[in-house]
Amino acid sequence: MAGDQTPLVSIDKLRVEFRGEDGPIVGVEDISFSIAPGETVCVVGESGSGKSVTSLSLMRLVEFGGGRITSGRLGFSLNGKQIDLAQADTQTMQAIRGDEIGMIFQEPMTSLNPVFTIERQMTDGLRVHRGQSRSAARARALELLQQVRIPEPEQRLKQYPHELSGGMRQRVVIAMAMACEPRLLIADEPTTALDVTIQAEILALIDRLKRETGMAVLFITHDMAVVAQMADRVVVMYRGNLVEEGPVERIFADPQEEYTRKLLAAVPRLGEMRGKSAPEPMRLVGETASNAPVTPIDVDPKPLLQVHNLTTRYPVKGGLFRRTIANVHAVEDVSFDIPRGQTLALVGESGCGKSSCGRSILRLSEPTSGEVLLDQTDILALSSRDLRRRAWRDMQMVFQDPFASLNPYMRLRDQVTEPIRNFGIHTGSAVEDRVSELFDRVELPRAFMSRFPHELSGGQRQRIAIARALAVNPKLIIADEAVSALDVSVQAQVLNLMMELQAELGISYLFISHDMAVVERVAHRVGVMYLGRLVEIGSRQQIFENPQHSYTKSLLSAVPVADPTKRNIHDDLNFRPIPSPVFPLGYKSKPSTYDEVAPAHLVLQNEVGLDAAPE
Repeated sequence: MAGDQTPLVSIDKLRVEFRGEDGPIVGVEDISFSIAPGETVCVVGESGSGKSVTSLSLMRLVEFGGGRITSGRLGFSLNGKQIDLAQADTQTMQAIRGDEIGMIFQEPMTSLNPVFTIERQMTDGLRVHRGQSRSAARARALELLQQVRIPEPEQRLKQYPHELSGGMRQRVVIAMAMACEPRLLIADEPTTALDVTIQAEILALIDRLKRETGMAVLFITHDMAVVAQMADRVVVMYRGNLVEEGPVERIFADPQEEYTRKLLAAVPRLGEMRGKSAPEPMRLVGETASNAPVTPIDVDPKPLLQVHNLTTRYPVKGGLFRRTIANVHAVEDVSFDIPRGQTLALVGESGCGKSSCGRSILRLSEPTSGEVLLDQTDILALSSRDLRRRAWRDMQMVFQDPFASLNPYMRLRDQVTEPIRNFGIHTGSAVEDRVSELFDRVELPRAFMSRFPHELSGGQRQRIAIARALAVNPKLIIADEAVSALDVSVQAQVLNLMMELQAELGISYLFISHDMAVVERVAHRVGVMYLGRLVEIGSRQQIFENPQHSYTKSLLSAVPVADPTKRNIHDDLNFRPIPSPVFPLGYKSKPSTYDEVAPAHLVLQNEVGLDAAPE
């Protein structure tokens, strides 16, 4: 932790306003705090509290999103002098961004340019700010990709953002932010898209750079376990105001404000569900004990969804004529069932095939082979017309990145209305009533209906995506990291809503997540994926209380603890090599064979990774 030094950053009485149709909207009101060199300050609070607005103001990027700094001072120590970033000219800010101040943005897909390769985007900053040659910048980019644990970094440099998983894109953004070794790193939800093992490695990397270079870190997150592991000081925000500030140990042990106490009480903790057989609602902010279990509907013994030997491979192009030279084995011989009214959670590392599995079931990615049955209907045999008209009404998906899945030119009302009209579910005034009801259900004000996606926070946008998926009353919802962008209070509301709908309507969920504490709370069964395969599948109790596969055990041991007295970020992590999922053409994969160690508890026999492609 930093000693008594001149602050690197001094925010004094900051006020930011946004243009609204009914007058100015206050994003941040009278915020003041400082950050010393080598110090990590974590800003926490609910979705829409002004956390991201504060960080975007420091970079003066808030102006590009319709915001305006109306008063206050943003002091920054530059070349031994304090300058006010709020008054700095465009040229000064261009020199500071990416060099003196690096930023990891909340949504990786929107912060990467879709038309440039990863290499081009990573080397641009190095060449502009550091004057490096093309080869030196490429070597540094390669080194950074290795540091953030991306497998096959040479291959990734040639790829475009859409060719990477959400977690890999986030790691590229982290590498870009740290490329010029900035004196201040602003990390806005940097580990939201990352699984627990990669998250632990990234947090250790940021912490090591902080200790070695004296870099200050402004860390914005809703994950209180990450706060406990990383923070020196904590700033708690609520509705644009600072409600409490103090050392991390005091905030966790003796919070002074009622809101802070409520926020900490609502954090889901791994192990809370030990000995309980059925999922339980999440605690809302303000509740100290969990609710009574949701009474489930009578589960139909026939599964709603049956997946048999699902395999999905993506071609790797290369050479002068961009021919297919290899395949990425994204999903390899995966089989599972989901009964009506139950939740199967898929967990695993970024790039393990979780999202590809969900997309393959919906045929958003065409599977290579296998069988997918929804209510005994063969999804893979349907024509494109039948898929759109019949199957997609029964199956909906909530995507990982809400900004990329919403139309930036449509008002939120129209985005939720569109699927209702497409499938002819309601007409006339009933459509408006249904949309109003959905906004109420996901805890968004009806006044938001006339807004556009860019006027909402990341968490609020995710709630719109969930409302849109619920609009057509589907039988199955595939939730791909659906609550990863939400703070604990909104996360609890949304998950409780999903469980209520499951109990009332018998909806089934394929819940794709890396948040093990949330999975433990909501899932009936859990499947653990690694390198495209299911390595272990069983009931929630079997997986969390009696894990059998070595990978499942390592995944559970990497979960951060929401207690600043039990830090493990500083420990030397044993970085294991990540095997490549890329295999040459014609490569024959071994079938997945399982041992049944207990009723319906299956563990993969052949150790994954030994099956990897030769270098």
